[in-house]
Amino acid sequence: MKKIIILAAVLTFSFTALHAQAVKFGFKGGLNYANQTGSDITVNSKNYKTDAITSYHAGLLVELKLTDGFAIQPELLYSTEGATYKNAIEDFKNELGYLSIPVMAKISLNKAISLDLGPQASFLVSEKNKFDAKNAETFEFGVAGGLSLNITENFFLQGRYVLGLTDASKEAQVKNSVLQVSAGFKF
Repeated sequence: MKKIIILAAVLTFSFTALHAQAVKFGFKGGLNYANQTGSDITVNSKNYKTDAITSYHAGLLVELKLTDGFAIQPELLYSTEGATYKNAIEDFKNELGYLSIPVMAKISLNKAISLDLGPQASFLVSEKNKFDAKNAETFEFGVAGGLSLNITENFFLQGRYVLGLTDASKEAQVKNSVLQVSAGFKF
């Protein structure tokens, strides 16, 4: 009976230790350099050019380590995206707030650097613009890719590019594109 209790305790301790190393929770935040690209950007029958805006993102993540060199990292982020629209007469800023859910496959290149690739679904939660129209689509799908650099076991830096594959507007054929730089902590 003592052997069974000791064996159960050892197995429970081993599973707990293994589980603690395989799953890490964390948070991250950083800067967005966002723009909207497309052909014939027309709002209210006027043509515009777009300039990028600087904004932010922040949220939570879970890293699920499947093997020594491979992990899956789903995230839940609030991200502001959009652009500044300009023509010869006027300019205005269109800022869109999304609840974004990227699911990144993390391929370790070495102990410190990983290549991150995956899809991203985004749901519109706010729209701030300087003209009288609620023209943003409520759902956007895109792909993301970038690199992660583990500074310590818990602290990391990331660089990522997100390319929207679906239109971000009901009035124009525009897609979001975002360059993100993040810092985060895993525990």
